[in-house]
Amino acid sequence: MVKLAHWMRSGYVCILYKVAGSGRSFGRPSAESVANRQFSNIPSPPLWVVNNMASSKSSFHPQTYHNFLVLDFEATCEKQLIHPQEIIEFPILKLHGRTMEIESIFHTYVQPVVHPMLTPFCTELTGIEQSMVDGKPTLPEVLQMVDDWMRDNGLLDPKVNSIFVTCGDWDLKTMLPGQCQCLGLPVPDYFKKWINLKKAYSFAMGNYPANGLPFMIKGLNLQHIGKLHSGIDDCKNIASILTELARRGFTFKQTGSTY
Repeated sequence: MVKLAHWMRSGYVCILYKVAGSGRSFGRPSAESVANRQFSNIPSPPLWVVNNMASSKSSFHPQTYHNFLVLDFEATCEKQLIHPQEIIEFPILKLHGRTMEIESIFHTYVQPVVHPMLTPFCTELTGIEQSMVDGKPTLPEVLQMVDDWMRDNGLLDPKVNSIFVTCGDWDLKTMLPGQCQCLGLPVPDYFKKWINLKKAYSFAMGNYPANGLPFMIKGLNLQHIGKLHSGIDDCKNIASILTELARRGFTFKQTGSTY
């Protein structure tokens, strides 16, 4: 059963999912800021999580990674390029490398600092409203929260081979390094290698997905989940494509690096 926990800290809510029996909860709340909640009142998991867990019973081609970490940022934007762009949604899905089951989810919105007010274009594109980022953690805080989540899920163990999966190279080649450079922050090593799902799809299917997720979803006869350019929904669709390619026998390999 997948459990849902709401951690409340410094006036914001960070939504985290956890598979029962997989260890302690994650996040980085202090003792005085954790709301005392009972899991008996936790709602049922979303249908897409249930479907993913059901599909994990199928056989998949052996992979070289223990975990796939699906990531898709959303950032401040306008019709003309905003500089610097700032991450405003930070979702990660942890998929087991053998079963392709979603075992854990990290998700939070992020408070932009240089351009704190979202543009109407940004809200229309991403579905992220001003109230969804106001009072949320800034990127330095989120990076610490991600590191805690990685540790709590055993992803920092040097014996565990995990890799991020993105729809393109922009997230980890351009967006995160660029914002970290502006803030004078180091980029954690685990963000320095990834699988570009577009390239993996082209290797597996023989044609490059020019318009990204919609092309791959249609090409694999999958159903689109949620809203395009919602970070968490895009992650769900990336996970579906990843799972279907694995089911068809494709072996995933690293395609990008900033080392």
